[in-house]
Amino acid sequence: MLKITGIILLIISLALAVFVFYRNNPRSSEPIIFSPREILGGTWHAYKLNYIEASTGRTADFSKGNISTSEAESYAMLRSVWWDDQNTFNQSWSWTQKFLQHKNDHLFSWLYGQEPGGSYGVLTAQSGQNSASDADEDIALALLFASKRWGNVAYENDARAIIQDIWSKEVAVIRGQPYLLANNIEKTSGKQDYIMDPSYFAPYEYRIFAKIDPADNWNGLVDTSYQVLENSAKMNLGYGSSDGLPPDWILINKNTGALVRAQNQSLDSNYGYDALRIPFRLALDWSWFKDPRDKQVLAGFSFLNGQWQANHSLYADYAHDGSVVQTQEIPAMYGGAIAYFMLEHPNEAKQVYASKLASLYNPDTLSWASTLSYYDDNWAWFGIGLYNNYLINLYGAGSSAGSSSGSS
Repeated sequence: MLKITGIILLIISLALAVFVFYRNNPRSSEPIIFSPREILGGTWHAYKLNYIEASTGRTADFSKGNISTSEAESYAMLRSVWWDDQNTFNQSWSWTQKFLQHKNDHLFSWLYGQEPGGSYGVLTAQSGQNSASDADEDIALALLFASKRWGNVAYENDARAIIQDIWSKEVAVIRGQPYLLANNIEKTSGKQDYIMDPSYFAPYEYRIFAKIDPADNWNGLVDTSYQVLENSAKMNLGYGSSDGLPPDWILINKNTGALVRAQNQSLDSNYGYDALRIPFRLALDWSWFKDPRDKQVLAGFSFLNGQWQANHSLYADYAHDGSVVQTQEIPAMYGGAIAYFMLEHPNEAKQVYASKLASLYNPDTLSWASTLSYYDDNWAWFGIGLYNNYLINLYGAGSSAGSSSGSS
């Protein structure tokens, strides 16, 4: 009996030795297989260590002077509710309410950081008190998800107040049609043309908001979002031709509804830092609601597939005529673009996912192989989550949805 036990222990020891050897020497074997859940859980845990202050719940971008943005808080809230991490969600929401939410409405200041005197607050010298409509709507969606996931109606009440103020402060009705503006100051600016950021358009959110706020025409906002995306992609916008991709920024005439190229140098017509999010928003809407217009608009983004076929890479920034503005590759671009490939070119989507997203992960450290920037970290995570069907509609599915995830 002792001899048999000894043999069993020897076999176990050898098996463990082989496992450790191959794990520490991956080039000598087939790659270690790790699950999407491991990637999402491990990198979420690392993100909290790298970017979320444990004592306050504030998400801080240390590479940019320790600033915080309403966008960053919206991403933290979305990731934590999708990952069933209520503690982090509550911390982020509590800090956001206290330090970013306006006193005269329910929207949020977009920029917070260290002021010249050394104290921290909303950076009014940089117009930090203005809202950013993408963050406002993403925070509202996260709260609605939280109300279902954790069965707390208070979250939904908070979301309802935000949603109603998004409509009243950030949506302009032009010739009878609603359009989402970039912030809460466009409607009262007195300008002839309003600023829009097409990457803020989130049809899937508007369909859900319509259930919360049936008095306002959220479904009309779905329609105009598709129209602006499709039309702005086709326009030349001051170039000899268009690459077929929507721009980072576009203006809309407040009287006629005509789209106008932004002349301000900071509001470019490139497909870059902002616009890279557009395929994600369209594909998420398709995943949840199957509107054929999602695929119709994405079909026009064939420039991305052309770039992939030619270079097996996508660059960080393209001018509206398709010329390269920045030659480096960034994970955020792939986190957004994977959505286009999923719907239009599934085989290429596998290549992009394996070589540009999953490859960023190190299973030995349960995190990214190297620390990603705040923005890259979020958009790589969103892209991986979308590709593996982890970003589900919690509001439509109910509080038990998504039980395969868990706080990490």
